[in-house]
Amino acid sequence: MAAARPEGFAGWLAVWFGAGLSPIAPGTAGSLAALPFGAAILWAGGASGWLWLGLATLLLLPLGAWAAAAYDRQTGGHDNAAIVVDEVAGQWIALLPAAPMTVSGAAWWHYALAFGLFRLFDIAKPWPVGWVDRKIGGGWGVMADDVAAGLYAGALTWLAIRLEPNL
Repeated sequence: MAAARPEGFAGWLAVWFGAGLSPIAPGTAGSLAALPFGAAILWAGGASGWLWLGLATLLLLPLGAWAAAAYDRQTGGHDNAAIVVDEVAGQWIALLPAAPMTVSGAAWWHYALAFGLFRLFDIAKPWPVGWVDRKIGGGWGVMADDVAAGLYAGALTWLAIRLEPNL
């Protein structure tokens, strides 16, 4: 189903302020659009950045479920490809173990790894990501598989950071 012009705050949130309207790989565009916001939250929170990003994600989950359901009603489908607020939440979960980006960019690989792993798990949908995608409906169903993919990606990002602390 084609992307429809978003209506109201819910519509624009669902498409993450236009990222999901990308004609090419809207999910990847949504994940890319999530990175600067996640990096800014991590940076602003300093040593507690992960906590602030976690709180922002917890706030985004019900808002995203509401926005996804509203956009689905607007378009008459389920989980329209333009809905990328779920990618934002999943990407932020994957970023939780990342260090705040510094002026020197010392943590750039944390972000690249979290991004790559999240996209891998979101696209491949290993169990239980695929199961969640098929079994949970509505706005929460749109969000849930990306949360699961984000948990996988975040866990592997955390492990990689711990194994290679000097990178």
